[in-house]
Amino acid sequence: MNKGASLILAAIFLGQPVFAHHSDAIYDRDTIVALEGVVTSYSWRNPHVLMGIAVTDESGEQTEWLVETGATPIMGRSGWSEDLLRPGDTVTVRIHPERSGRHHAILNTLQTADGNLYRQVEEEAEETVAATSIAGVWRGAADRNIFSIQNQIQLTPAAEAAREAWLVNGDDPGRECDSPTPPLSIGSLLYLAEIEILEDRVILRNEFLDSYRTVWIDGREHPVAGEFTHMGHSTGRWEGDTLVVDTRYLEANPKGNGWRGVPSSREKHVVERYSLINDGRRMRVDVFVEDPVYIAEPFEGIVEMIYTPHLELYSYNCVPGTFE
Repeated sequence: MNKGASLILAAIFLGQPVFAHHSDAIYDRDTIVALEGVVTSYSWRNPHVLMGIAVTDESGEQTEWLVETGATPIMGRSGWSEDLLRPGDTVTVRIHPERSGRHHAILNTLQTADGNLYRQVEEEAEETVAATSIAGVWRGAADRNIFSIQNQIQLTPAAEAAREAWLVNGDDPGRECDSPTPPLSIGSLLYLAEIEILEDRVILRNEFLDSYRTVWIDGREHPVAGEFTHMGHSTGRWEGDTLVVDTRYLEANPKGNGWRGVPSSREKHVVERYSLINDGRRMRVDVFVEDPVYIAEPFEGIVEMIYTPHLELYSYNCVPGTFE
């Protein structure tokens, strides 16, 4: 296997910023500002839970800060809820301010009037529990979570031109709640994936934008003239304990759908192989992807995920037009 291609796949699958609305780089992570104020708004929504906090200085002048945290599935697992805060509540926050000087920030900690402390918590996957099959809840492995090398994908001139245009206007398909397509739909470091094995099909879910795929394992082939859809048509077969998934009939996506402006065509073809490794504590996904219109050469790679049966998936509940 080509080492560069393996790294590319890790970035495409597991690097959530690949399908992000903006980068956390706008915030100054080296600076902490502590403020006490009154909640003016609290929005339990995605891609960020947002709160408005009015702060009054010694002279009586009031400034309102807009503070963001993670998405609702992540914050739900961190002990937050839709009714945690109400306008009028007094809170103390420690925040990383935006570098631009605007009164925007990303949260470090929140303390409510009753003394309880809240923050965004990412539970560590300890890799101590073993799965007996690929069924269950999985989280992307941090050692495959590589963000910075997606530009190494060998693109066609058409793809290069499309990406340059996208970088100018940033037309993210997430704004219309379009979930990532295969192979991006498998999983990420922040959002959980779940595999459900039924008699005639396998269901692949992911929290991010409520991704949902059906893989038919009843022996059917791809239709001769199938319908092109957002998630395509997936058939599967078992090779021992390994599930082999073949996906075709993916609708063309001019906006990239997670590839940061690299489109996909109706010629896109994806093959995934799901198998247990590390005595069942991890799942390995071998992937082959080709799209001759936008990818100059087919590539393959490996993604690994950690078994996390103690966690449960949350609904993303995306509202079109709010993914910023």
